Amino acid sequence: MADDAEELERQIEPLRVRMREAAAAGDRPQVAMLKAELRALEEAWYDALEAMTPDDGQPAGSRLVPLREQVHSALTLLAVPAAPKLVAQVYNACYGGDMRGEKLTSLRRDEERSFRTAPFARPYYLCAALTADRLAPVRGLLAVSTWELEQRIVGALSPRVDFLTAAVNIARHAERVEVDRATARLLWLFAENIPGAADGIGSTKPAAVIRAAESELTTHAATDRSHREAAAARARTQLDDAGRLFGSTLKPVEETQR
Repeated sequence: MADDAEELERQIEPLRVRMREAAAAGDRPQVAMLKAELRALEEAWYDALEAMTPDDGQPAGSRLVPLREQVHSALTLLAVPAAPKLVAQVYNACYGGDMRGEKLTSLRRDEERSFRTAPFARPYYLCAALTADRLAPVRGLLAVSTWELEQRIVGALSPRVDFLTAAVNIARHAERVEVDRATARLLWLFAENIPGAADGIGSTKPAAVIRAAESELTTHAATDRSHREAAAARARTQLDDAGRLFGSTLKPVEETQR
């Protein structure tokens, strides 16, 4: 089943690229068709993920799923770079886990060492988000190596755009499952910071979160995307494979000698 999930991941990423290109070209029918195909693949991915851990009567968090796979599951659901605390909240709420954010402190460094020892030996790596200006790793944010480089760039508007994007993805997940208290609280954590997403605690609806988040995204997304694309183009020419995943090494500026 792990092989099934990995194969679906390989199909999903190019499809997202095709959707972005179709959207940029203004081809709405193509976007709608690809969106339906993407949702079908994502549903199959969730099914494959659940099949990897058979129901043995124990909470999902107690099963022996490697930590990096737990993080990968949460980040794939969010589809944006995220801090360890949010990664843990998402995994615990959506997959019934008991992850603690502090456990992720050294994870990215371990992944970088693994990549530099044997580049591309794994299907994916938990890597860094990169600053748009210096192409340096963003402190405290995790991303996935199979994402498009633009998806891992963080510019001035990116934190808000990523927050709204994550809210949409969490809300869509909530539409697919029976919402329990943990999922409802996670949805509220997003909704309370989006105007029009909820009337009050306990009244958050996935559809309202999606509608409010997508409405605000129309204001910021195009500008943010152009900044990300420009930075990604520089990264592709200036950085090697490791640099594109884990960021450039910043060197201190030497003081001018008089």
